[in-house]
Amino acid sequence: MTKAKANAIALAQLNPHMGNIPANVARLVEARAQAQASGAQIIVAPEMYLSGYQCDDLVLRSDFMAEIAAGLDQLAALTTDGGPAIIVGAPSARDGKVYNSVFVLDDGEIKACRDKVGLPTYSVFDDGRNFTPGQMPGPVMVRGWRLGLPICEDIWSTDVVECLAESGAEMIVSINGSPFEIGKRDKRISNAVARVTESGLPLIYVALVGGQDEVVYDGASFALNADGSLAAHLPSFSEAVTTLQMKDDFGALTLTGAMAPPDEGMGEIWRALMLGLRDYVNKNGFPGVVLGLSGGIDSAIVAALAVDALGPDAVHAVMMPSAYTSRESLDDAADLAGRLGIRLDEISIAPAMQAMDGMLAEQFAGTDPGIAEENIQSRLRGMILMGISNKSGPMVLATGNKSEYAAGYSTLYGDMCGGFAPIKDVWKVQVFDLCRWRNENMPRGGAGPSGEIIPTRIIEKPPSAELRPDQKDTDSLPPYDRLDAIMRALCEEMVDVETIVARGFDTEEVARASQLLFRAEYKRFQAAPGPKITALAFGRERRLPLTSGFNPLQLSGKDA
Repeated sequence: MTKAKANAIALAQLNPHMGNIPANVARLVEARAQAQASGAQIIVAPEMYLSGYQCDDLVLRSDFMAEIAAGLDQLAALTTDGGPAIIVGAPSARDGKVYNSVFVLDDGEIKACRDKVGLPTYSVFDDGRNFTPGQMPGPVMVRGWRLGLPICEDIWSTDVVECLAESGAEMIVSINGSPFEIGKRDKRISNAVARVTESGLPLIYVALVGGQDEVVYDGASFALNADGSLAAHLPSFSEAVTTLQMKDDFGALTLTGAMAPPDEGMGEIWRALMLGLRDYVNKNGFPGVVLGLSGGIDSAIVAALAVDALGPDAVHAVMMPSAYTSRESLDDAADLAGRLGIRLDEISIAPAMQAMDGMLAEQFAGTDPGIAEENIQSRLRGMILMGISNKSGPMVLATGNKSEYAAGYSTLYGDMCGGFAPIKDVWKVQVFDLCRWRNENMPRGGAGPSGEIIPTRIIEKPPSAELRPDQKDTDSLPPYDRLDAIMRALCEEMVDVETIVARGFDTEEVARASQLLFRAEYKRFQAAPGPKITALAFGRERRLPLTSGFNPLQLSGKDA
């Protein structure tokens, strides 16, 4: 029986669980039922939804790919009920090759398959390692419409959409797995408008949402009419199933749908970090998290993020004072824990420090106290947190920020200890801004309390590791406003010392920052993952050798 031409299409902005094919199938089945109830005849799920993205070398396993194939068959079988046809992304294996593909499922079978042409090998992507590029695609007939089905990267240049338009496509439906970074949403929409302008076709952009290791997918799917106007916009950082109406006026297709305003500014950063943390903890099956609460701003913001992501009952904080811990820090930690409603325990590391002093007395004889003794304090705290984690199951959160990771102002197996580092890609100046923002705003979907949850005294006091008497971060580092600007240029722009000095920064300060950055590469290599929010994050995205004789200070005529 010939089905009527579709007049409604559902966008399923879903959060997959990597490798959990049955759960992903079940969620899409739920979304399809919701779409059918709203009158949709087609439902579109994002790029690689069925498997999760990025699944890296999992696609090289035959058992993994067999599960994908079985999931596709299960979904196809559902479409005999007269409900919506399904368009979904998944990896596919054919003739000894693996492709990043989009499938059309209808009438109980796989009606069509198209493969991703452009395989990104930049930023966090390494698709060229695992996938074979597809051939230039033609449109697919789905419920009376000739749909072009480019996959993510395929709409970031002109070729694929141009081919689809010339082959008779009436609309572009692009499935995507595009990672979040600050400013990315505007780039996506501008790029999509360019494809619409070139092709004269309306475009639907369906995006993944959720956290996957270091990557956060922000959703924010949208639709554009042929004149480039925004026809629909889905929420950021949340699952959503939204139905668009499709009106055909003598061959001119018009789309209309709901408009959800995107998160912006500090709000989008907070929600990105919150989602990345929540999904890492929940998808890995941890019952909650534990962290050291020092009374400083970094542990304060991590505790607040954890409460918003997981709820106060899932967050356990531990204050681990030494002889150098101020009364103010003890009071501030207690104040913060009370405002957040989280458990706070106090475990002094003083007895352990005394024991270590005795154990190492012979080795340290004849030397003055210094970095080694300071790092022992930090490592004792890391050991305590890992002991709690091993005994009762919560994952340890590392509390370091990007400025500290860039400068190496962190201790391996100490404050860097943990399974996840929620502010690893957040510069110190942003930490202050985010704390002030959170005190004045309640993030959508947050499980924490409203109001001033981070005491003003924590935000305003000078940062200190409190590992020696009267210690301040500025004893070892430039003020964070200058350090962050220099490190941004070194890390995210990859520019040289001379270029940064030419921008008005002090030569010695820039040279010192560069030296710190290069010396700490080995630390960052061993650091816990954390959610990416900037254009270039430490971790999967930054690839520099650990062993290298390259020294930019020598090239600059500076003494290393």
